[in-house]
Amino acid sequence: MKKRVLITGVSGFAGSHLLDLLLSRAQIYELYGIVRERSSLDNIRHNLNSIKLLNCDLVNLGTVISFIKQVKPDCIYHLAGVSSVKLSWEGSLSMVNNNVVATLNVLEALRVAKYKETRILLACSSEEYGVVSEEDIPINEGTPLKPVSPYGVSKATIDMFGFQYFSSYGTKVIRIRAFNHTGPRREEIYALSNFAKQIAEIERGLRGPNIYVGNLNVVRDYSDVRDMVRGYELAMEHCEPGDVYNLCSSKGYKIKDLLKILIELSNRKIKIIHDPKRMRPIDLPIIVGDNSKFSMTTSWKPQIGIERTLQDLLDYWRKQLG
Repeated sequence: MKKRVLITGVSGFAGSHLLDLLLSRAQIYELYGIVRERSSLDNIRHNLNSIKLLNCDLVNLGTVISFIKQVKPDCIYHLAGVSSVKLSWEGSLSMVNNNVVATLNVLEALRVAKYKETRILLACSSEEYGVVSEEDIPINEGTPLKPVSPYGVSKATIDMFGFQYFSSYGTKVIRIRAFNHTGPRREEIYALSNFAKQIAEIERGLRGPNIYVGNLNVVRDYSDVRDMVRGYELAMEHCEPGDVYNLCSSKGYKIKDLLKILIELSNRKIKIIHDPKRMRPIDLPIIVGDNSKFSMTTSWKPQIGIERTLQDLLDYWRKQLG
């Protein structure tokens, strides 16, 4: 009998790649996806005939309960929400509604429906750790949470509510603290995707030879989104409910070095221009994680190198513009 799988945020960046992965195992999964009425379906248009889509506003508890009872999922990948640190500075209330309230409604729907055997993966974030001292790098799961952005605070809240529902009601919550990930379909608001789009526009003659950037000196732990969603599937199968796991490459990359790789993938001479408008109120200097706990639990390890990730990201924007 097939497992009934529900993916919230299925039309988004990670959600669409997770759908690609799970559809490759269609013999074991019956797939459902939640989207908002105004969501773009471009990322999943090639898969629309292979999934049952539900239009649902996750901020509406009554609607969420109704859909959870309709689907009766064996497992839920909760990937919906606002995932941009940059956007979070423009409105904390949006973080509360789309991240915290939406997640609480999904957890509460499982409690009300008494689906105690349903496993739910919460996509938490490395942004929860905030500013970490150099001696505490790489970051492990025991590192104190000190988020410094509205986005990080929202994810830490989700994380703690997940643990609370597991402890109080026995909800089978798996918390994954995902570090930075990128690849094809990444929205242009994110640094590497924005750089790739600018380069593709320069190649197409849509802009001059200048690429505009913010802080290039920060260090981030990047994985390919396709490795990330493979980790989500392994987490659902092997991780312990109630526990928390870092999902990351355990490799730190300076953003300016990744930009250099992207520029070298182009045949154009490109000048880097620093734009003060692209600076954040606070930017974490280094975020590099320790993935040993997750790797030992699931045998996961990254399979896609950063050079291929950046090539695929640039090719994605070339195709979008071409």
